[in-house]
Amino acid sequence: MKSGKVMTALLSGCLALTLVLAPVASAAESAKAVSNEDLINEVMQYLENYNLSGVDKDTLIRGAIDGMVNTLDDPYSQYFDANEAADFSHQVDLEFVGIGVKLQYTTTELYIEEVIAGSPAEKAGLKRGDVILKVDGVPVEETEGDELSGASGTKVTLLIQRDGVSKSIRVTRGEIASTAVTGQIIGPKIAYVSLSGFTQTADEEFAQVLKKMRTAGMKSMVLDLRDNVGGYMDSAYNIASMFMDKGIMMYTSDQTGKLIPVTITNGSKIGVPVVILTNAYTASASEALTGALRDNKIATVVGTRSFGKARIQSLLPMSNGDMLKLTTQKYLTPTKEDFNHIGLTPTIEVQGKTAQLITALKIAGLSTIEASGDNHILDINGVPLAGNVGLIKQGNTIYASARVLSALVEGELAWDAKNKKVVVTNVAGVASGFTIASKAALSKDGETYIDLNAFKQKFPALAWSYNAAQNKLKLSVK
Repeated sequence: MKSGKVMTALLSGCLALTLVLAPVASAAESAKAVSNEDLINEVMQYLENYNLSGVDKDTLIRGAIDGMVNTLDDPYSQYFDANEAADFSHQVDLEFVGIGVKLQYTTTELYIEEVIAGSPAEKAGLKRGDVILKVDGVPVEETEGDELSGASGTKVTLLIQRDGVSKSIRVTRGEIASTAVTGQIIGPKIAYVSLSGFTQTADEEFAQVLKKMRTAGMKSMVLDLRDNVGGYMDSAYNIASMFMDKGIMMYTSDQTGKLIPVTITNGSKIGVPVVILTNAYTASASEALTGALRDNKIATVVGTRSFGKARIQSLLPMSNGDMLKLTTQKYLTPTKEDFNHIGLTPTIEVQGKTAQLITALKIAGLSTIEASGDNHILDINGVPLAGNVGLIKQGNTIYASARVLSALVEGELAWDAKNKKVVVTNVAGVASGFTIASKAALSKDGETYIDLNAFKQKFPALAWSYNAAQNKLKLSVK
């Protein structure tokens, strides 16, 4: 059941446009001053009466409305009919029809990064790391990209590859309501909390997860906002109030341009160090939360620059049941940074999903890290997470992702293009190079990898082992 919450700054009035058709004006009458509404009606009458192919009145009206919205040159303002409004609401609340997997695309393959618990995919036996070869008999490189979607109850057949063996699995699509917030303890009381969207109930879910993390003895938190494209600002505000007892969350302004502080006055302090993970798809409400916790000195931000959407849309119900999503406010961070079209710069910039996670966990206090998996899956200290270790085997040589290895030893990674060399600089400032020519490193699909034996010679703190039967790599640093 929906809680009935609406976006922050929902306008109290209802913006409605009524088009009343009038008789076609005579030439004399047309010379007189007319209202804009009369002019619109006049054009509609001409189109209805004289257009050679005929017109549909509803189509004309929708076209006129879309035309008005499009003149705003704002990609976030949209007009929805009742069905489109319902679809939009489902998307924001992470409700959809499908098989229940999160996919990862590379230049050469498509594989399953995560299987949603209780989903049709899980029931059918699909697992993370499965490489999808065909969808209903069509090779993935020939598909359009939406073949896994479809009506609830319909079936799709996937040809997958797992551990070098191909297998056909038939999945019945179904309705899926994803949980917006998940949390688990990693290592010495470090809470890893993933917030995938600001749904209408995300704040309530976050409160429940936070309570569980506290009960488990949480001493620090990694808050993952990567790929979180936003949602309801009310939820973001309520979640921010679980980190700070008082202060400014952000500033907003409307048509007047006057900045109004959005303050938290009755919140609660999180009481532990916080690290936020961001990437290029951290947007809107998730940027508001990131900016609030960063500027109030509550969190360190790790990852890459965020999307850059510092604008708020209001959902305006129309008298006919349709809905107008209209940009009504802009917002700035507590230090009055307007990052629209720019994005928020992380405190520590790190490329690569796994490297970002390892860096964040180390900052949060995880001193002993064991990363295991292959080129599709990742476990950190036995906890399954999104990412991989970048395993590549060539003959008797085992390579791992240069980004992952650098993050494990807390080094800085660079690419020497002139000498075709991967350079890792340790915390003492000593640089170690691994060249392509010597096969100590290799480059594949835009990523670099380092021979583990060569890396261990320069960074002896690294321990590694490879299980050939399972094709699994284990990396650890103490």
